[in-house]
Amino acid sequence: MTAIKHALQRDIFTPNDERLLSIVNVCKAGKKKKNCFLCATVTTERPVQVKMVKVKKSDKGDFYKRQIAWALRDLAVVDAKDAIKENPEFDLHFEKIYKWVASSTAEKNAFISCIWKLNQRYLRKKIDFVNVSSQLLEESVPSGENQSVTGGDEEVVDVYQELNAREEQDIEIMMEGCECAISNAEAFAERLSRELQVLDGANIQSIMASEKQVNILMKLLDEALKEVDQIELKLSSYEEMLQSVKEQMDQISESNHLIHLSNTNNVKLLSEIEFLVNHMDLAKGHIKALQEGDLASSRGIEACTNAADALLQCMNVALRPGHDMLLAVKQQQQRFSDLREHFARRLASHLNNVFVQQGHDQSSTLAQHSVELALPNHHPFHRDLLRYAKLMEWLKSTDYGKYEGLTKNYMDYLSRLYEREIKDFFEVAKIKMTGTTKESKKFGLHGSSGKLTGSTSSLNKLTVQSSGNRRSQSSSLLDMGNMSASDLDVADRTKFDKIFEQVLSELEPLCLAEQDFISKFFKLQQHQSMPGTMTEAEDIDGGTLSRQHNAGAPLPVSSEKDMIRQMMIKIFRCIEPELNNLIALGDKIDSFNSLYMLVKMSHHVWTAQNVDPASFLSTTLGNVLVTVKRNFDKCISNQIRQMEEVKISKKSKVGILPFVAEFEEFAGLAESIFKNAERRGDLDKAYTKLIRGVFVNVEKVANESQKTPRDVVMMENFHHIFATLSRLKISCLEAEKKEAKQKYTDHLQSYVIYSLGQPLEKLNHFFEGVEARVAQGIREEEVSYQLAFNKQELRKVIKEYPGKEVKKGLDNLYKKVDKHLCEEENLLQVVWHSMQDEFIRQYKHFEGLIARCYPGSGVMMEFTIQDILDYCSSIAQSH
Repeated sequence: MTAIKHALQRDIFTPNDERLLSIVNVCKAGKKKKNCFLCATVTTERPVQVKMVKVKKSDKGDFYKRQIAWALRDLAVVDAKDAIKENPEFDLHFEKIYKWVASSTAEKNAFISCIWKLNQRYLRKKIDFVNVSSQLLEESVPSGENQSVTGGDEEVVDVYQELNAREEQDIEIMMEGCECAISNAEAFAERLSRELQVLDGANIQSIMASEKQVNILMKLLDEALKEVDQIELKLSSYEEMLQSVKEQMDQISESNHLIHLSNTNNVKLLSEIEFLVNHMDLAKGHIKALQEGDLASSRGIEACTNAADALLQCMNVALRPGHDMLLAVKQQQQRFSDLREHFARRLASHLNNVFVQQGHDQSSTLAQHSVELALPNHHPFHRDLLRYAKLMEWLKSTDYGKYEGLTKNYMDYLSRLYEREIKDFFEVAKIKMTGTTKESKKFGLHGSSGKLTGSTSSLNKLTVQSSGNRRSQSSSLLDMGNMSASDLDVADRTKFDKIFEQVLSELEPLCLAEQDFISKFFKLQQHQSMPGTMTEAEDIDGGTLSRQHNAGAPLPVSSEKDMIRQMMIKIFRCIEPELNNLIALGDKIDSFNSLYMLVKMSHHVWTAQNVDPASFLSTTLGNVLVTVKRNFDKCISNQIRQMEEVKISKKSKVGILPFVAEFEEFAGLAESIFKNAERRGDLDKAYTKLIRGVFVNVEKVANESQKTPRDVVMMENFHHIFATLSRLKISCLEAEKKEAKQKYTDHLQSYVIYSLGQPLEKLNHFFEGVEARVAQGIREEEVSYQLAFNKQELRKVIKEYPGKEVKKGLDNLYKKVDKHLCEEENLLQVVWHSMQDEFIRQYKHFEGLIARCYPGSGVMMEFTIQDILDYCSSIAQSH
């Protein structure tokens, strides 16, 4: 191993100015055993660098090469694996862990010991040694605690010391001077020994010759020692003096420290005082404004607002720890609380007075609105109150009890004011709906002392008879009640529609303006999500229209938006019942008014829900819409019920049934009202119900008719229905239009065939008998051999119907048809033309039977097709 060490030093480390201190033969753990050497080295130049180098034998030749080097300072841990048992394995933790197996435990221990020494000397014990025997490390420590680690290391580490260049040069000169230095080493060593003895002797003689000089030197040394003693005495005295100076300086330093500490404390105290003064000092002007500020003027309100904000900032200041223990701070806080309490009382009292004054001022303006269908404008009042909005926000955050009290008082005063205004407004609307004052008394309304009052009890006693009287001229055959509206003037309905629209148009901005004011004045948020509580639902147009909280029911306050709705419900508690009363009046004046109300109310609900589906306005109008829809459904149900109850006269012809005419009127009116309406689905459902009722009851009346043939009743009425549906082009009734046309066509044909059997009755019976024989299996050419149907019988029957007799029969038939048909539908010529065509068809049929059953007999009818055309034309012209 020593030879390898010298070879590595010479070939690898000396050229790099490095010294090799320790070496260990290793191989990697767990792999094929490829041996290499780990070397611990230091540089010869300062600053000393300690490295660990991996050296490997070259594959191509018998020499070693440097493979990788690590700085020892990068080594974190040396793990010897086992501190007790001998184990050649060990790990070195650089940036990653290298696992090695030494060729022997002794080499491993020697290498680890060397690393430990280098760590002690150069790295100041940075490396951790794990599982290393303490005995191994103790052996490396030199004896004597105070001995320098450096000296111990040099003795142990420097096993081999290389000659420097000067030493090598001197040896070479000396060897050149002796010829036998190389050939005879013993002679050369003997010569060197002799020369060394000569030099030793010369040295001894030189020492003995300089004894005198030594004595002189010793004497000088004694004198120097005396001088040193004197200097030491002086130094001792100086030291005592400096000690007292040091004590004084220490006192001065301590005094300076105390002064610095005092200054620091003063600065901190000043900072705390400035903080309290700056944040808890309220200006005198603010105090005066809070105590005496004018709350009626704009300037005074602004001053009070600024003062209130400043007071709030002072009261909400975040005090530092310990501030609340200061008496001055407690007194200032108490003063602030008193100021707040005083100003809150003053503000609440002033606003209450403003609310009361507003009630009186608005009442004085009611008289001028009493004859106009318009609600008083509250904008000036809102504008004046909004000047206090910031103060209300201050009151809400500082004294919520007084804020709640103001809110309640506002609702109390305004609910009474709005109740008077809205009731008077609805009274005007009712009078305008019913016409003049004389007419209004008929509907239970009367005037008293220039002020309008509504008699609810009289209104409730109003019955459909009032409208029934106006409709009594419609038909003397039917008791149609509410359904017949043909005699109502269109202008009256248009006037009602405009009044109802104006009522809704006046209420909407009133509610929206008040809601917006409440939100701004009382500082309540309008745009929070709020789940609505549904209490009653009714399906309308495929959706769900819900009736929500009753106006008098208490609501749990779960958000500020709930509070807005509560206030609106309290303030406008009379709107919903007044609207319901107005709707009831309109419905009793004319049940068809429910169509107008449904369209208008649906539009306003749709508009309100687009703005805010959970608002008071949207909820209230939605509730009223449920009532309107119910009235509309009741109107439809009443019409169907009246269809079912209809009675016809037994003495006069039926004609167009009144409920068929009423359906035409209803459909025409509905189409004009529901044009571009949002709730078309409601009308389509009503159409379906009504047309089914019309179909069923037309057939019922036709079956019961005694004076007019069933086919005529069916034909005329379904023709009228078909004409109505074709004219109005109602898309949802296309199927019913086709059905009505089919029924009209079928019954027209049935009536024509039935009626034509009478003019040529015997001829009809004869040929029916012929067809019966043929149907029984008798050949057509053999029918003439039957006794009852021979040629003589045929000629006898034909002779009974000469042209003159046929014309007479057709004339009687025309008169009979004319009696059956009504003038309104104007179907006489249509029916007569159909009868003419059917008569000609029968004539051709009879001729065909004669030609087939009586061939070559020469038997012919006594009139021709041209005669039939002339007879029919002459009869139609004569009538």
